[in-house]
Amino acid sequence: MTDQPIPTRPPSGPEKILQDKFAETIAAQSDQMDALARQLITLELAIPGLFAAVLKLISGDKATIAPGPALYLTFGCWFLALLLTLISLIPKNWKVDPTVLKQGPAGNTDTLGIEDFFRQSAKYKRNRLIAASLLFFGGAVAAAFTIF
Repeated sequence: MTDQPIPTRPPSGPEKILQDKFAETIAAQSDQMDALARQLITLELAIPGLFAAVLKLISGDKATIAPGPALYLTFGCWFLALLLTLISLIPKNWKVDPTVLKQGPAGNTDTLGIEDFFRQSAKYKRNRLIAASLLFFGGAVAAAFTIF
């Protein structure tokens, strides 16, 4: 191995723009999850009301459903989905060291670097939103069985 320094150069204009855009996407991941959560809340509040309205239109004045496992499962899944979506929007306290950009692979501390914070925050929200979406879909499937 030689003792020659490795030649370097500052990033060119397009390279600097790409680096900035990359950093922006990492920082914006949590905001994207928040936007998704707001859309899910809209659906999670609208669909149960729409479900009740359709039942009323189909059945007329006799729009009643006998309480059963499918009905409890439907509204239970929808409630849990809404709860998980709301939890994803509640800010969580993270321990962040602003002097560290990214923890190394051996970083066994509870404190996150700045980049780690953005990734962990988005991952935390994403996991709850995926679970909420699955529960909401499960509630929609269970709703189909309440009509029979």
